[in-house]
Formats: sequence, structure tokens, C-alpha cells
Amino acid sequence: MERTALIAGATGLVGSELVKLLLERRTYKKITVLVRKRMNMAHPRLEQLVIDYDELEKVPADKFEGADLYCALGTTRRKAGSKEQFERVDYGYPMTLGRLAKRYGTERMLVVSAMGADEKSIFFYSQVKGRLERDLQALSLKRLHFFRPSLIIGNRQEHRFGEELAAKLARWLPFLFQGPMRKYKPISAKQIAEAMLVAAMSREDAPLIIPSDEIAALAKRLRNVSL
Repeated sequence: MERTALIAGATGLVGSELVKLLLERRTYKKITVLVRKRMNMAHPRLEQLVIDYDELEKVPADKFEGADLYCALGTTRRKAGSKEQFERVDYGYPMTLGRLAKRYGTERMLVVSAMGADEKSIFFYSQVKGRLERDLQALSLKRLHFFRPSLIIGNRQEHRFGEELAAKLARWLPFLFQGPMRKYKPISAKQIAEAMLVAAMSREDAPLIIPSDEIAALAKRLRNVSL
């Protein structure tokens, strides 16, 4: 059966890597991206669906049916402007996608979550991510995977001093991230995208929750997977 992919958050750090990776591979016959405005790219297998994320219910059912749904939505409180808007993006939109996936028979949902996701956390960010994981699990989707990366590094438009410093530490002092500490090693957006594709294509069910060090290990397997 010819496979299709649906990507939410295609213009973000991880989402943009996913789009590039899936277009490079022949895994999917069609890749549909949900975007607020058209991306400056074209490909015979790429379909850009311009939408308002507050009206996800208007996305045609056939985009979900039998598809692998990649959710790479995410922002920060600073960029969002308020706790309420942050929660709308990081919880509300993914939950709506999850309900639509359940309704229309999506084959698999793969979600970029965060290290430390915990609904009982004292930190608002981690709490929101934890509630998202809890409530998506409650939908009983066919297959569901949460990727919990540590600090994500990549080519961002904005300057983030902390991420740049962590990336340099990982290069200069790699011994800091060995053994039990390896799950804290910064990970690239490309590695996350690669791990998500490997999990989607695995003949055996990948774990429900995939921590950062296991994301890195999955990414290394990409060359050994027939895609």
C-alpha cells in the first residue's frame, strides 16, 4: 500500500528537517504539510495545504486516513507572548490533530515532546508537555510515539546563546555527556527527524516514549533501514 505523510509544524526547526528528509527518501507517495503560508519550495510529491491552525477541523479527512502524522509543533512563552497562547500551540493544536487522527484512522502519530515532560511538574513548559502526552495517550490511537529531545540545535533564525554554548560544550568536552549523562547531550533537529522516520517505518513497534539518547541511536539506524 502506498503510504502518505502529514506534517504539522513543517516550517519549524524539526519540521523543516522532516520535510527535506521525507522528500529525499521514497518512503511516501505524497507528503502533505499544514502551513499558514506557502513555503518557498516545490516538489512533485509535496502538497502544501494553507490553513488556519485554529480551524484544523477543516482539513480534509483524506489527509489523515491511513497517513503517518508527524507533529513538530512548538513555541516558547517568549515567542508566543503569553502562557495562554503557548498552551494553544503546544497543547491545543496537537490535541486537535490527535482527535482528528482518531476520527479518520491515521496509521501512526509521532510527536515532538520534550525532556522532562510531566503533568505534575512545577515548570509550566514541562507540565503542558506532560498533559499533552497524557491526553493523547487517552485517545487510544493505533500507534503513538513521543520523542523527548534534550536541547535541540540547528539553524535557527533567532540567536539563542544557551543553545550555542551547549553545542560547543558537546563538541569540546564530549566526556561530559557519557554514561547516565548522555541523555542530556544536545541533539540536532536533523537527528530527531531521522529518528522519527525510522520509528515510522519500523516493522516492530517503537517505544511509546523515546528519550534523547535513544533518539540519537535511532537516527544512526537510518542507513540500515530500507525506505
